Amino acid sequence: MSASHSFVATETKMADTDTVLSWVHFGDLHVTHAEAQNYLDFLALIDKAKHQLGARVSFALLPGDNADDGTEAQFRMVRDAIANLSIPLHILPGDHDFHTRSLGPFYEFLATERLPKSVAISGHRCLFLDIVSAGTGGPDFRLDDAQFDWMVSELEQAEAIGQRALVFMHAYPADLRAGAERLGSLLRRHRVLCVDTGHTHYNEIANDGRTVFMATRSTGQIEEGPVGYSVAAIDASVVSWRFAPLDSNGPLVLITRPSDHRLIVDPNAPDQVVRETLTVRSKVWTTEGARHVFARVDGGDAIALSPHPIDPSLWQATQDARTLSDGRHTLTVEAHDIAGTGRDAITVSVDRSGRYTPPPRIHHGGDRNALGAWPEKGILGTQLGPNKNGRKW
Repeated sequence: MSASHSFVATETKMADTDTVLSWVHFGDLHVTHAEAQNYLDFLALIDKAKHQLGARVSFALLPGDNADDGTEAQFRMVRDAIANLSIPLHILPGDHDFHTRSLGPFYEFLATERLPKSVAISGHRCLFLDIVSAGTGGPDFRLDDAQFDWMVSELEQAEAIGQRALVFMHAYPADLRAGAERLGSLLRRHRVLCVDTGHTHYNEIANDGRTVFMATRSTGQIEEGPVGYSVAAIDASVVSWRFAPLDSNGPLVLITRPSDHRLIVDPNAPDQVVRETLTVRSKVWTTEGARHVFARVDGGDAIALSPHPIDPSLWQATQDARTLSDGRHTLTVEAHDIAGTGRDAITVSVDRSGRYTPPPRIHHGGDRNALGAWPEKGILGTQLGPNKNGRKW
């Protein structure tokens, strides 16, 4: 989108029935031809998501680089694949989609709504951006004045009615060739909860103390680890994330509350730094229906979780936390169905004194606050990919 291009940004209203905002992220597809392994993998991921996640996520995301050469034939292939997905889908353009210096085929075959766009759901506001068409091609990522003005308006409106904002874009804000500092200032000023991206080709999470930045491994051109998709959630102001390999079986479990200590963005919130009450909430996605879900703290007695009355994929329990010592504790949630067992684990911070001190971080809309390896979540920490040239940070 050039600076002179006028647009009408749309706001899509969705039913606010979920108690947790959650989404599935299919990494950069880089589709070339129908016989390629990454296209076959994408078809398999679509089938897995349809059966495992069903309607129990708020939406799905394609973060860009959908068509490797930006051709009509490749966009048609993506369109044919997503026709089998029953989850609401939002699609971003990447630099490969803009290979022909036009997003005409992208909008003709994939995206039904012009970007940028805003989606209000579950008490949050999701902003979907176009960072490629204001540039000259390749990784010349930019936001023009019109899109910045739109963002300012959206963020101010969200703040006025008590919505927390999320941003979805193809690459890290720090990767912008123009507007990186301006965008970073907006994210900090409005305390944007998270920024979800593609482009890196590897799984990564960074936290600058206000915003969590998450990137998901590509589906095509993978340099590390197995193919799969990520699932993420926002529960009040708690951000959670994990990667699910294609060949994984059994329930997919994601603890959505409290926060892992690495993802704390608001130390004053009792669901981020635990004080007197421990509220455990977890999404459990299963094709068979969960039969038994329980939590443990530091391997102690099982705490039975009950399904939420509105969202049966959300399980929860509340316990007195005053028996826990100040410091870090391991919280695990296990779910069982007839297909097997699924498990998630986080490390929570307990501090009843209110003297929690966050670790030192810098304001950087990229990977300088990267958490490093987190194998339990599917993050290898190797940064192996063409956009880092295989270089570790």
